[in-house]
Amino acid sequence: MKDGFGREIRYLRISVTELCNLRCRYCMPEEGVEKRCHEEMLTEEETVSAARAAVSLGVDKIRITGGEPLVKKNIISLCEKIGAIDGLRELCITTNGTLLPRLAEPLRKAGVKRVNLSLDTLDAEKYAYITRRGTLDLALKGLEAALEAGFDKVKINAVLIGGFNDDEVPALAELTRRYPVDVRFIELMPMEGNRDFGPDAFIPYTRVLEALPEAEPLGKEGGVAKLYRLPGALGSIGLISPLGDHFCGTCDRLRLLADGKLKPCLHAPAEYSIKGMTEEKMRETMASVILKKPRWHGVLNYENRSGAGRTMNEIGG
Repeated sequence: MKDGFGREIRYLRISVTELCNLRCRYCMPEEGVEKRCHEEMLTEEETVSAARAAVSLGVDKIRITGGEPLVKKNIISLCEKIGAIDGLRELCITTNGTLLPRLAEPLRKAGVKRVNLSLDTLDAEKYAYITRRGTLDLALKGLEAALEAGFDKVKINAVLIGGFNDDEVPALAELTRRYPVDVRFIELMPMEGNRDFGPDAFIPYTRVLEALPEAEPLGKEGGVAKLYRLPGALGSIGLISPLGDHFCGTCDRLRLLADGKLKPCLHAPAEYSIKGMTEEKMRETMASVILKKPRWHGVLNYENRSGAGRTMNEIGG
């Protein structure tokens, strides 16, 4: 289905929980979030119905996000049911990777084809700082487990933060030479709850190219990412620039939050509830929401904050 500006909406991101076993500084408060009543959140049946409704409207790619989706007790069952929807081309998941040593193989068997792993640094002390409680060793074991499980694609997401990990761009990019993985550098977004980052933290994606002069541009499609490759690398490098060079004109996604709200734009406040609806009513509401998708999110930078109205863990990225 096309939105009001002619963009074909084929990608649904479903946040299945607001909870996480880490407390990343750009994503959620140090104290975490208050666990909401079960009745306030989508049930498994409602989530699967919403996924079916989206596929009936032309969505053929679904990504499961959180919070941290792997802390959800029924995550395997949920992936099995969504993955079995007729017409769905690809089921993906984004995770911090720390629970993959136990869950990578079950996820693969449940129908998950692609995994994105969040990894902002290869320095153990910096990893503990940015996550507030995580260990780099466990994250790297999660990466190894994902590779061993045989997913169609494994990607690493690194949020680019000036003064924190911009000096690690070559080391993170080197992972594409060591492993058959793609590394995506994502500009830090000025979201609710991450005001402890000053202006210098918000650096443009071009800093990556400055640090990797040997990177060669790739002509093939990379979704919202600008693709490059290091000589001899097994995987690609992607640059995602919601601030420096926004991609709203080709945005093909819709978001469903864990509490049943549809969000047509990550950085806009508009939300539309589908909780408690029949599948047919969900379909009608989704079609209406797609037509309300805005042209773009407006200027984003340190001074001009996101209008999302939520922290990132509540939206799922």
